[in-house]
Amino acid sequence: MKVWMVRAGRQGEDEGSALEAGFAIIKFRELSDLSTVKSREEMLSLFRKTFPHDSKYRLGNFAGQMWTFGHRIEQGDIIALPLKSAPRIALGRVTGPYKFQNVRGESRHTIPVNWIRPDVSRSEFGQDLLFSLGAIMTLCRIERNNAEARFEALINGQKDPGYQSPTKLKEANEESESSVSSVDVQQLVQDQIMKYIEQHFKGHDLARLVDAVLNAEGYITKVSPSGPDGGVDILAAKGMLGMEEPRLCVQVKSQQSPADVTVFRTLQGTMQTFQADQGLLVCWGGFNKVVLQEARQRFFSVRLWDSKDLMEAVYRDYDRFPEELQAELPLKRIWALVLEE
Repeated sequence: MKVWMVRAGRQGEDEGSALEAGFAIIKFRELSDLSTVKSREEMLSLFRKTFPHDSKYRLGNFAGQMWTFGHRIEQGDIIALPLKSAPRIALGRVTGPYKFQNVRGESRHTIPVNWIRPDVSRSEFGQDLLFSLGAIMTLCRIERNNAEARFEALINGQKDPGYQSPTKLKEANEESESSVSSVDVQQLVQDQIMKYIEQHFKGHDLARLVDAVLNAEGYITKVSPSGPDGGVDILAAKGMLGMEEPRLCVQVKSQQSPADVTVFRTLQGTMQTFQADQGLLVCWGGFNKVVLQEARQRFFSVRLWDSKDLMEAVYRDYDRFPEELQAELPLKRIWALVLEE
């Protein structure tokens, strides 16, 4: 059993199709059926003809990835799909061979996958596994630090056992994360900040972080004391005295599991009790499908924030946070070189 990281587009544009249809889908729409390609050299020749202006390194890199996708990934292997739409990673098991088939009216390169755990929080993965998943490639094998056994545990709903003991280093193949010199620095830094917030802003402390964002955005707020909150953690409104519209009810959940629809419906009841115009439901672990469906019908009255949304708000407003909070969450803005795949 091997573990493969397979992305679904640079911006995650194929995530929905992949998860709904039960496939791993890779790019390169310019290429036809890969099952007719009989060797890696033939694959490289095909890339040279299709992309004559690309560099030798780039062509070799892409040809190797496509050869792996079409001919090396086997039934029973684990596929890890880092999602762009949420701070989660989908895990599935390959159920059959490569197919060049129609997906939403377009011929695509696919491998059938049973997505056993399509929404695993990134916080469930050890930092070393997240580093491997941060490789800037469309496809690569994840094998360092006993990765196969650890992904097997994760796909079965168990905790990541971590890197237990040194093992003999394998010679890195050309599609392994061990051979990748470039990684997604932004994602790695975000994972590190997420873990820090999870450890230092649990429970009521996460509401303090949301409150700081609202204050920075110009709201006057009232934070409920720690303990039972009656369905509302923060009351917020505009104006000097906090009496002007919009009036906002905020519920904050620091749990790492997705919130269910009961929490969403409770917030709507709380909004009526406090005569609030709008509601904000913040859940670090995201939301299940029922919540997302009902929230769409309440688009003009309720917003949902998961950990990714909250972190974007923190980045946006951090300079306006109180000094005490900045000391609790020490962040520094940096420049990083963005490398193409």
